[in-house]
Amino acid sequence: MNLKDFIRSIPDYPKKGILFRDITTLIKNENAFIECINQIIERSKKYNFTKIAAIESRGFVFASAVSYLLKKPFIMLRKKNKLPADVHSVDFELEYGTATIEVHKDSINEKDNILIIDDLIATGGTAEAAAKLVEISKGKVAAFVFVINLFDLGGSDNLIKKNYKVENLIDFPGH
Repeated sequence: MNLKDFIRSIPDYPKKGILFRDITTLIKNENAFIECINQIIERSKKYNFTKIAAIESRGFVFASAVSYLLKKPFIMLRKKNKLPADVHSVDFELEYGTATIEVHKDSINEKDNILIIDDLIATGGTAEAAAKLVEISKGKVAAFVFVINLFDLGGSDNLIKKNYKVENLIDFPGH
């Protein structure tokens, strides 16, 4: 099954000049979603990890299913002011603005190797912020797994240059 066939492309969303790669068409198809989760699990087998983290919000869809099937704890990396307890925070730049993500301070410790899952990588700003959150929490990033890599925007390459392990299921141009 070619997962690429289940991704819808929407021009000029959320603003003019952005070609949005929509995963809702993949997750609404039960066979494509199951195949996607199986591919994430297969790609992650080569890494030693103790917990799974995901970036809000679409990363939660994939990571929670993987976490359940692998029986690994699931850590939510959330937007600012969405977590109720003490947090670590990292500010970062997006393709079209700035943002902050946070993690509970008691979610990750020095014994943890974290697999970070997200739906898409573009320029890599969000992924780098996620790695910083793991490292601020004294954990280690085992690897990243992305459903979609917008290869011409360089995010995956930037992570690799910083010595992170990266897996992508689908490659698309970002424009």
